[in-house]
Amino acid sequence: LKAVLGGGGKGMRIVRKKEDLAEAVASAQRESLASFGDSRLLVERYLDAARHIEVQVFCDTHGGAVHLFERDCSVQRRHQKVLEEAPGPGISPEL
Repeated sequence: LKAVLGGGGKGMRIVRKKEDLAEAVASAQRESLASFGDSRLLVERYLDAARHIEVQVFCDTHGGAVHLFERDCSVQRRHQKVLEEAPGPGISPEL
């Protein structure tokens, strides 16, 4: 579960069992409302062994765009990035 207006790991809960869902929703909604003034949540599939890769793209009003390549933000604590590494290690040029 993830707060719609969230950031910094606030309003996020990992739910592994159906019987834990109701309490996780209530808890995430309370935290989201207190932190962001909005209790709406969205549901995302949680991937245990995933890597967090970001690509920053800048565009202008004339159709121009550039990207600043990728960075690996997989080192996290409580769903908050601790380290960003660029270029991302182990990312093939084809990707």
